Amino acid sequence: MMVEFDVVELPPADHPAEGETAPDFTRPLVNDEYWEDTSLSEVVGPEPTLLVFHPMDGSFPATYLYNEIRDRGWETTATVVGVSISTPYEHKSFIAARGIDSRLFSDPGNGVAEAYGIAHELDGMAGIEEPRPAVFLLAADRTIEYVWVASEWPEFPDYDEIQRQLARTE
Repeated sequence: MMVEFDVVELPPADHPAEGETAPDFTRPLVNDEYWEDTSLSEVVGPEPTLLVFHPMDGSFPATYLYNEIRDRGWETTATVVGVSISTPYEHKSFIAARGIDSRLFSDPGNGVAEAYGIAHELDGMAGIEEPRPAVFLLAADRTIEYVWVASEWPEFPDYDEIQRQLARTE
């Protein structure tokens, strides 16, 4: 059985650009064992940080995205953290089911995506939003060194370009 879906063009996003400082935020940060309120500034360290906004857990774009991150081994060269509207319970299940080595911020109210200018209405449902797929590569001081934001749904980042950007920071 083949699943069909329409490609949807997304309106322009007003996201932070390369050279700007990534907005700080505090949300529950989930790993395979527990979660606790953590700020982005606490996560960013001396190694590059890849901040990945993704659709809700279990969606095929989120699954494909984390499979690619795992297969490319980015967690060995960068701190990879995700952000979505999924709850901590959903994140914990998603991490276990997909074998994800990254930690995921839970943002059910989508406030982080709003602060980053990448919130969009989910499937035309009034009052239901999620972040559009986006990737921000951050330096130790949260300066954005690379940014990719989806312009349509579904759309996936240029993984090879992210790989090149990560190699540049080594």
